[in-house]
Amino acid sequence: MLQIIDVTFGYGEKPLYEGVNFRVSKGQKIGLVGPNGSGKSTLLSIIRGEEHSFTGKVKLEGTISFVPQEIKHDVVMESSATVLEYVDPKSMFQNHEIFKMFKGLELSVSLDHNPKTLSGGQKTKLALARALFQNPDILLLDEPTNFMDTNGKAWVMRFLANYNGAVIVISHDLELMDNSIDKILSVTPYNHKIEEYKGTYSDFVRLKKDKEENLRKELEIKSRHLKRTEERYNNSRAVATKSILRRKVERERENLPEVPPELKRISIRLPEPKRIGEVPMKTTSIKKSFSEVEVLTDVNFTILRGERIALIGSNGTGKSTFIKILMDMISPDSGEVYRNGDLLVGYYSQEFETFDFNKSVMDTFVEATKMNEGMARSFLGKFMFAGDKQFQRVGSLSGGEKTRLSIACLTGKDNNLLILDEPTTYLDVMSQRIILESLKEYKGTMIIVSHSPDFMKELKPTKAYLFPQQKMLYWDDELLDKISEV
Repeated sequence: MLQIIDVTFGYGEKPLYEGVNFRVSKGQKIGLVGPNGSGKSTLLSIIRGEEHSFTGKVKLEGTISFVPQEIKHDVVMESSATVLEYVDPKSMFQNHEIFKMFKGLELSVSLDHNPKTLSGGQKTKLALARALFQNPDILLLDEPTNFMDTNGKAWVMRFLANYNGAVIVISHDLELMDNSIDKILSVTPYNHKIEEYKGTYSDFVRLKKDKEENLRKELEIKSRHLKRTEERYNNSRAVATKSILRRKVERERENLPEVPPELKRISIRLPEPKRIGEVPMKTTSIKKSFSEVEVLTDVNFTILRGERIALIGSNGTGKSTFIKILMDMISPDSGEVYRNGDLLVGYYSQEFETFDFNKSVMDTFVEATKMNEGMARSFLGKFMFAGDKQFQRVGSLSGGEKTRLSIACLTGKDNNLLILDEPTTYLDVMSQRIILESLKEYKGTMIIVSHSPDFMKELKPTKAYLFPQQKMLYWDDELLDKISEV
């Protein structure tokens, strides 16, 4: 059905992967994993025939559909007058079948709605619905569960697990379709390979962990041997012996195994937040309605200096609306928002509204933080932007890379309040570690929304504010169950 033969691809002289070979058979379920920016989405472009600057062969039989992680320019969507025309152009399905699909995807829109006016998350769900209705032989999905609560993610993964055709999916929620995965393709940038692991996602996690542990042990043994050889070289006075030992040191250095970034220790030093009073921000009797629907009712919310408050609640209960009111992006119908005069807010949103996509990573970071370029190079390196990557255009970055850049910009200046709306949405495991370590190091005040219980547990909030109850509680790890439920 699909065969990749000796494919090599890169940008300029820098390869992403070399000599890649794998096969996808009828009905197989394949997870594609790897760090953000490693070329996973590019591989899907190669398979679809939209990327041509590679060597090797792609043999494809059957129909194929693709859903990207961000809907930027969908020609079909832009030419469709209604949601119904977009998802079911040939009128093959009953309305109740379409709404059943929408319910599973947590998509609440009318069929006569203009799809061009929908939010980024709604457009992605709509494109996913269209692809599932097309029932292709091969379904290519790039982060299909972004913008979804836990129930929606589980529904999508169950649907894919039972899908008759072949599926290649990039997702941070592969454990939800674990037993249906036939193999994992793992992009490993440090050696420019795509490694194949047969079996379930759990098998892959175990095998990868064993492989990394063996690599760590090999590195320790060879490093100790190299150190002893270097000591002999430094202590030797005989010219001939010194020459032999020098060549031996060089050979041993060359033979040290390449170390994946996952095995390196992460250490990030952040600027001190600007001094601020005891109460950075508070709200009094906030109310907000949209048409006939009351979203927020009499919200009284106070955050004290140094606190970390988790906003917890299902989609549609008012979390994002409340954040936009705090950020003065929308106005409440009534009530007041108090902001301390020394308040400096760093805001992260999944939509990346604040970025100029034509600017480089370096220019974006320097403009945001006012760091000199030397310090900026070092700081960006901690967030996995090194070398040429620092001068790459922001618009060409993956969703996860944009998230890393956004958090780098927020933590690289002296903001004394961070407001973070789902900062882990696009992130692979390595990127989550980097973001987590930077936020744990942050000494200021924080308001955060996240559907990741593990991430929230590591972050150690001091309080939680529940939606739609609009109730403040002191933090207890039992609240992690509520995060899992939403």
